[in-house]
Amino acid sequence: MGEADKKIDEKELEIPEVLPVLPVRDIVVFPYMIIPLFVGREKSISSIDSSLSTNRMIMLLTQKDLNTENPSIDELYHTGTVGLIMRMLKLPDGRVKILVQGITKARCFNIHEKDNIFVAHIQKIEERKPDVLSLEVEALIRSVKEQIEKALSLGKTILPDIMIVIENLDDPGRLADLVASNIGLKTEQAQHILEIEDQVVRLKRVSEVLNREIELLIVQQKIQTEARGEIDKTQREYFLREQLKAIQKELGDIDEKMEEIREFKKKIEEAKMPDKVQKEAEKQLKRLEKMHPDSAEAATVRTYLDWLVELPWSKSTKDNLNIKTARKVLNEDHYDLEKIKDRILEHLSVKKLNPKMKGPILCFIGPPGVGKTSLGKSIARALGKEFVRMSLGGVRDEAEIRGHRRTYVGALPGRIIQGIKQAGTNNPVFMLDEVDKIGTDFRGDPSSALLEVLDPEQNNSFVDHYIAVAFDLTKVMFITTGNIADTIPGPLKDRMEIISLSGYTAEEKVGIAKNYLIPKQYQEHGLTKGVLRISSAALNLLITQYTREAGVRNLERTIAKLCRKVAKHIAEGKRRKFLITNSSLTKYLGAPRFLPEEEMKKDEVGVATGLAWTESGGDIIYVEATTMKGKGTLTITGQLGEVMKESAHAALSYVRSRAKELGINEDLFSEKDIHIHVPAGAIPKDGPSAGITITTAVASALIGIPIHKGIAMTGEVTLRGTVLPIGGLKEKTLAAKRHGIRKIIIPNRNQKDLDDIPKYIRKDMEFVLCETMDYVLEVALKRPAAV
Repeated sequence: MGEADKKIDEKELEIPEVLPVLPVRDIVVFPYMIIPLFVGREKSISSIDSSLSTNRMIMLLTQKDLNTENPSIDELYHTGTVGLIMRMLKLPDGRVKILVQGITKARCFNIHEKDNIFVAHIQKIEERKPDVLSLEVEALIRSVKEQIEKALSLGKTILPDIMIVIENLDDPGRLADLVASNIGLKTEQAQHILEIEDQVVRLKRVSEVLNREIELLIVQQKIQTEARGEIDKTQREYFLREQLKAIQKELGDIDEKMEEIREFKKKIEEAKMPDKVQKEAEKQLKRLEKMHPDSAEAATVRTYLDWLVELPWSKSTKDNLNIKTARKVLNEDHYDLEKIKDRILEHLSVKKLNPKMKGPILCFIGPPGVGKTSLGKSIARALGKEFVRMSLGGVRDEAEIRGHRRTYVGALPGRIIQGIKQAGTNNPVFMLDEVDKIGTDFRGDPSSALLEVLDPEQNNSFVDHYIAVAFDLTKVMFITTGNIADTIPGPLKDRMEIISLSGYTAEEKVGIAKNYLIPKQYQEHGLTKGVLRISSAALNLLITQYTREAGVRNLERTIAKLCRKVAKHIAEGKRRKFLITNSSLTKYLGAPRFLPEEEMKKDEVGVATGLAWTESGGDIIYVEATTMKGKGTLTITGQLGEVMKESAHAALSYVRSRAKELGINEDLFSEKDIHIHVPAGAIPKDGPSAGITITTAVASALIGIPIHKGIAMTGEVTLRGTVLPIGGLKEKTLAAKRHGIRKIIIPNRNQKDLDDIPKYIRKDMEFVLCETMDYVLEVALKRPAAV
């Protein structure tokens, strides 16, 4: 070091005016610094070669952006340090390592490129130590030295040799340069300090930088102390817990609470919940861990966690996508119902092509007893899914669907989440029975709560109030059932695909009884075909005269009654074999309940046969009209609804407007009272489809011409005599056929609905299509041949 100083002193005045420039990055070289530099850039190596071939001196300028590979003149700071290359070593990879010592600061002018290197004209910056140090400067020097020691005590790394030099320095300029070069400043800060010519100002700037560095070190030490304290605390807790476990193990004690927590942790891992749900479960588990096990709050959290871990977040059953097997299962379980079977097979086919499809929302609408609920079970069996059924009949509380919030005592999830848990999979067939009978009161509107459940666009994140996290219902196949679609709220109906199930014909009922009902009742009553046999004629009689319904529930009950009677006889030891025929049926079941209508054995004036649709299927109604002396008043009886009463008034107005064409004396309307009655007065009746029936009955009574007894009719009528379309044509046709009527008058616009009626039902039927009431009267009234 001493020899180097001597050499520098000797050459101090011999610094040339022009020197090659060596751009350095990420470091600012100060005077008296000895620093190794690795040089790899071609231009920089050329500068070193030029320096070594002359006076071994080089101008060290820091580049402004360290990422620039080949900096231009403008990208270099113009104040730097003249350095002396003390040693040079060429490395195998082509780079050069030099050991350079800073001699003096210098300012560059007219930097230009010459022979592929930067060359600069330089002006040495002279620095003189003050002859006498003022008290202020001495205090500043002492303050900087104390700051360095404080930084050292707070963890700043400075070499011991450098510290010895700092302790012995009393030159403010050299002290400022030495401190600035050893405290790890950013390039911009170091360059700024290098450029300050006044030694005292430079030392003050260094003091300010040191102050900030000490503040940073204090904050850093505080953070490290806190972090270490937290780690120590955690390690201590862990150590104590492990000791406690060891003690309990030795004593044979079992910590029930910890055992429960471990069990919940294991269940949470096994449940494979979505991330958000898992975070909520872990959060609640931490709460439970801190609670007393016997507190009421702990019981609530425990129940909540039980629900979370038991829900099938990721458990699914594999769909049976074999179309032939599914068709076989559906045919085994249900007779006919071809439309519905085709719809289920279509769903299976689409699922086969697109496994990610959302579950459809099917709604089966039809009269009681036609197999809507059992069809759901059959679909689940065909698809290989779990089956869950929930009845919505009479549900008035929204919490039945969405659940109660956990703040309430005895809170539970809604029936949807309960059903999913019961199924144990997240893709069951979920049947919502009696969707048309949901109620509404002060506790909310359950049908509105169902909107989210039954909307494929929303139910991917169904939130139950109790669970309070989203559950994906898109894989669930929802099936709803109801008797009538009219009472289902519009928005709810819009989310479902409505499939109508009609009542069964006598032929269909025979097939259902033979294939399903009779074998089932034999099994339930311990009978066999060898013990009891019901003849085809007896079965037909049982269907037509002992039951009259759209479905087959009463038919099944009647067959069960027959089986019970036979079982009783066998138990008494009377006989071992029974054959039920037409003649022996009354012996077991008594007299027939339904006999063919007696009142329509002949054509009568003022009595028309209408067709009605009810929740239990189709039925026939008789509309009677009669006239009597009076003042032209209209009396309507038979417990008719408002719409049907309006139809009666419209019928009378039409007949009065067409009196002349129909051959009715107009004075009759002011001299006669008209009474319209629909028998079976205890049964409420309503709807517009009896319009043409009432009009025909009124016209017949006023004209005095009888109506064909073998004709039934249905249709709404306007004041101008236009016949409007009606619904439930298949059920009404079945009702007519059951009562032996083979000719039906229907609106012309219902012709399209004839395609929905099976061919075997239409086979013996004659459908008369009409557009006007005049044509209806022409067909229905039995006018004499002369007329």
